[in-house]
Amino acid sequence: MIYPVILSGGSGTRLWPVSRALYPKQLLPILSDRTMLQETALRFPASEGFGPASVICNAEHRFAVAEQLQSAGVETSAILLEPVGRNSAPAAAVAALHVRSIDPDGLVLLLASDHRVERPDAFRAAVATGAVAAKAGRLVTFGITPTLPETGYGYIRRDGILDGMDGCYAIEGFVEKPDLETAQGYLEAGDYYWNSGTFLFRAADFLTELERLAPDILTAAEAALEKGVSDLDFKRLDGEAFAAAPSISIDYAVMEKTHLGAVVPLDAGWSDVGSWSALWAVQDKDADGNATHGDVWLHNVKDTLVRAESRLVTVIGTEKLIVVESPDAILVASMASDQDVKLAVEALKQNGRPEAISHATTYRPWGSYRNIDSGDGYQVKRITVTPGGRLSLQSHKHRAEHWTVISGKALVTRGPDMDRLDVIHLDADQSVDIPLGWIHRLENPTEEPLIIVEVQSGSYLGEDDIERFDDQYGR
Repeated sequence: MIYPVILSGGSGTRLWPVSRALYPKQLLPILSDRTMLQETALRFPASEGFGPASVICNAEHRFAVAEQLQSAGVETSAILLEPVGRNSAPAAAVAALHVRSIDPDGLVLLLASDHRVERPDAFRAAVATGAVAAKAGRLVTFGITPTLPETGYGYIRRDGILDGMDGCYAIEGFVEKPDLETAQGYLEAGDYYWNSGTFLFRAADFLTELERLAPDILTAAEAALEKGVSDLDFKRLDGEAFAAAPSISIDYAVMEKTHLGAVVPLDAGWSDVGSWSALWAVQDKDADGNATHGDVWLHNVKDTLVRAESRLVTVIGTEKLIVVESPDAILVASMASDQDVKLAVEALKQNGRPEAISHATTYRPWGSYRNIDSGDGYQVKRITVTPGGRLSLQSHKHRAEHWTVISGKALVTRGPDMDRLDVIHLDADQSVDIPLGWIHRLENPTEEPLIIVEVQSGSYLGEDDIERFDDQYGR
């Protein structure tokens, strides 16, 4: 049985301002109506002979990951939470240990959560080809036949075909991201592939090789799982144990050193969508080579990507540009410089700008909120509570609140202390006050979204001014 394990720990900084650390690109519908995480999980359904998927993700993303997989109808065996990022090798070790625990002979299909695959059936066919080698003890990776001298990818050079394993090749070596001239040579040689970052191996075989080549990673992963704790539907890896693992990729730690490596060519319309220019390359375009999304008007524009998230964007008399609008930030860059977007994000982080980390809309397990306005002593938010959503029973020391229902029906609990709590039902256009220090809770008891406007007033309006008395999400 092949068990997909999806690595969902990236922050997608090169797709800023749409992708941000607290809600990165894999959780967003970048290419279709589904999020990239959902698209990844749905490529390998149980009906095609795959076991239940598991996900290794940032703890901050856990509720979004769980909700998205559930809404897509994806069966999972575990959602494992990384307390700190440690690159792909420690995550692969955790994946292999987890799969071995549920199936000693199971194969791990290690997948990135944010890759585009145009032809999933071809991807599954390549996995079936690689499974022959994986069952024979090989550690398989999948190589993309290059179509241009790409300098943003690492490369794999193949050796001869493996005996009795049609479509599977030995690996001559891994190559770092080349310069343009070198990449052109790889393209012409015909025996180099882009490194897709997808792997297939028997869990037990990978762990044996990891113990030989990088035992410190295996030790840390075993301890992180053993000392980890269950939290609702999640498994939290132990923070101290996992942090002891070196931050290193599976390529460096294992694949470049092992004699068991194999590569299977993959022709499935693959892209890692790692930059705005990469997204432009795979999108539908008009007659002038422009790819647009949202409310966009163009005049005399060529070979440009324009994405509008919240308002009208007009572009006139340009070419080879990237223009991305979001509610709180706008990016304008030349197509040739889009790899430098991450430099802007890093500068924003160093300056303490929240736009580097979070969106104007902040997502919570019960829904989301967006800051509408703020000033000295006040703040206004638009809050959306999903059907059945329930905020924690809480109080604030420094602010009072006023809630007005815009649409839907609200169930409000409020009172000066735990012994004097009242329950109020509110319809659209009705409102309620939450005095300073009062205990309160907002719920949506219906099957339709609840939208309210919240006006906060007080001496301090930070999100950390909260005392929780009860929370169904375990926060």
